[in-house]
Amino acid sequence: MYTRLDKFLSQTGKFTRAEAKKVIKAKRVRLNGEVVKDGKIKINEDSDKIFLDGELLALNNKEVYYMLNKPIGVVSATRDDKDKTVIDLINFPGRKEDLFPVGRLDKETTGLLIITNDGKFAHDIISPKKHVSKTYEAVVTGKISEKEVKIFSQGMELANGDKLQPAQLDIISYSEKDDTSKVRVIIHEGKYHQVRRMFGAVSQRVLELDRVKIGLLELDDTLERGEYRELTEEELNLIK
Repeated sequence: MYTRLDKFLSQTGKFTRAEAKKVIKAKRVRLNGEVVKDGKIKINEDSDKIFLDGELLALNNKEVYYMLNKPIGVVSATRDDKDKTVIDLINFPGRKEDLFPVGRLDKETTGLLIITNDGKFAHDIISPKKHVSKTYEAVVTGKISEKEVKIFSQGMELANGDKLQPAQLDIISYSEKDDTSKVRVIIHEGKYHQVRRMFGAVSQRVLELDRVKIGLLELDDTLERGEYRELTEEELNLIK
């Protein structure tokens, strides 16, 4: 996200806009190692490094919202001793330890994941009481029939006793050659490995799983795996 340098300085909470301009004129500010003299210069908040008297600056309590296209092999956690995390993929100029994923996608699941530092926003998406839908596309073993569609629509109880709310299962296509089905699943909760366990309950195995939508927010299809961008105001309004 691009913004004026003087505006960025005022958003750190250290200066007013007028004070920020004076600090810049005094040659106390460096942009990626170079002294900057013009407060009107546009900076990239996601990648540029701003230093004041040699100290890296971060925005003060600025709420951020990123859309990430999660790749396989990355864990949905803030830190992990073995694997790369989704937070490791984000180049954030502020306190990176404040960022966290909204909900989780397991290590082998790809697709839409929101990264933020806004706890209330995250809670409103995750809470089952809010009924925010999550839409997945999957490739599963075998031929999915109307029988499985009905089972999903009625809700189910898993082997461990977990009772699941009704879910929407749509059949997209079937490959006779591979004996696999491509399907779309819409759920309104997010229990541990829920989609995989639901198909396990009807004797099918998930081969590929990709989240494509949260509520009305769709994954930007121009984002490659591992890429991210800030949510627009319009997208935030969709999901809020």
